Order: sequence, then C-alpha cells, then structure tokens
Amino acid sequence: MDDFKRMAVFAAVVEQGSMSAAGRLLGLSTSAVSQQVRALEEQSGVTLLHRSTRKLSATDAGARFAEHCQAMVAAASSARQQLSLAHDAPSGELRMSAPVGFARHVAPGLAPLLAGHPALTLHLVVDDAMIDLIDARIDLAIRAGRLADSTWAARRLCEFDWVICASPEHLRRHGVPQRPVDLLGHQWLAGPRGTGGLQFTLTGPGGEPETLRVEPRITSNNQLTLQQMCLAGLGLAMVTLPDVFDDVRAGRLVQVLPEWQQPRIPVWAVTPQRENQPAKVRHAIAALADHVSTLAGVTR
Repeated sequence: MDDFKRMAVFAAVVEQGSMSAAGRLLGLSTSAVSQQVRALEEQSGVTLLHRSTRKLSATDAGARFAEHCQAMVAAASSARQQLSLAHDAPSGELRMSAPVGFARHVAPGLAPLLAGHPALTLHLVVDDAMIDLIDARIDLAIRAGRLADSTWAARRLCEFDWVICASPEHLRRHGVPQRPVDLLGHQWLAGPRGTGGLQFTLTGPGGEPETLRVEPRITSNNQLTLQQMCLAGLGLAMVTLPDVFDDVRAGRLVQVLPEWQQPRIPVWAVTPQRENQPAKVRHAIAALADHVSTLAGVTR
C-alpha cells in the first residue's frame, strides 16, 4: 500500500511540476512529498527526477513511470466514482424474492424505477418458501407475517388486511354465514397446518372477540393456488384483501362476515445487510412502499 501511495504522490509531482504544488494538492508538506519520491528512487534504484534549485523535471525513466502512475490514479478515481454511483443511482442486477401472493405487486411497484434507470436489471424469484438470502444471493426479500430472529435487516413496508372469501357458487350451495360459528359448517382451504388445524380470532363490530378452529380439507403451500381453488367454489379461504380485491369487486369472490375483523398481517422488506445499502435496494424498497400504499386493504 505504501508503494501505491508513493506512486500517486509521484504522479502529482510530475503533473504539477513541483513538489510544493503537489503537496498543496495532496494536503502534504513539501518535505513529505520529497521523502515519498526519494523512497521510490531508493527502492527501484532509478533516478526519477532531475532536481535543481530552479527547476524540477522527470528523467526519461521517470516520465515513462509517471504515465503508469497517472493511469493508476485515474483508475482509482474511476473506481471511487463507481462506488459513488452505486450509492446514489440504482444500477446493476437487483436480485429479489417474493411470495407468490405478493409477486403480482412487484411489476407495478418497480416499473417506474426500472423505466427511469436503464442500468438497473431485475431477477425475481417467486417462492412461498423462506429462501436463504445469502445462499441465493438475494438483495431484497419480501416476507409476510412474524419474522424469525436473524441477523438480517427488516423494514416494515405495510400491513395487509385479512379477509375470508368464498365464491358465489359455494355460498349458494352451502349458505352465507351470518355468525362466526356458521363458518364451522363450511369446507376450508388453507396453507400447510399442523395437527391443530387452522385457528383464528375474529373481532366483532362491538369489539367482542371470537376464536375458532377449523380443519381444512384442502391445503397448499402456494397462496395463488388457494385463491384459484376458492374461485372454483371448493370452500372458504383466508386471504389478504389486496390479493383478491379485483375478484371481490368483480363479483367472482364474496367477502364473508365483512364486519368481523382479523389482525392485519405485516409485510416486510428484508435485506441481508443492515448498513450501507446499495442504491438499487434502497430505491426498490421506497418504490414498493409507495406502490402498496395505494392498494385497497393496506395500512402503512
């Protein structure tokens, strides 16, 4: 490292034409500059500068050496500029993972960012499994629900409303629940569950809680698949409102017991590092947060 410093000092001396001018440029004393140049000469056994009381000039060997030293300084400056750009402007490949249910929000959320920054590319892994961010080289993961303890950094993006939905056909065949207890008489669809089935608590209009436990007939680790089964009339499903809002608005699904509320589910932006986030990650998180804040059934 000392050699690199001495080479940078020598490049400045030749460029500025004097040791005092190089010292002012580098924030060093003239004697310190002289010591660095002399150390280079002693180490190489080559005279790099002609010195006189009135003039300083490079020898032939010194001039050739200075060209390489100046190229090294220019390369270092370019490297620093690239780091600055990485800090300030999104660029490079953004490797991202998201659960199936959230993946539909990635395109509209990141479209303005990608359109405004041509140097930024996206690789999206869509999987409901908890992908290891380090092994998969993921820069940004979207996670929902309670997070396990880890060294990763997590920022809360928003909270999604949970709703219970069914298709109109299912409700015609099995009746529309009027009270929470009526839910027990219906077939259920749910994510993977243990032997205890699916337990949840609903809070009524007057604030009264009611806890129910159901045993799903159909389970899947894929939220989109559960929504498709719900649309096919195979039972009730507990889903996030932003994911089914279009189906509810179009009448393809019906929200059951809408006056009974459930705790919201937090949605997190998870990154493998806490400090010095690259611009591509910071801007992506901000863009996704802005987008989800416009969705129905979302609380910031």
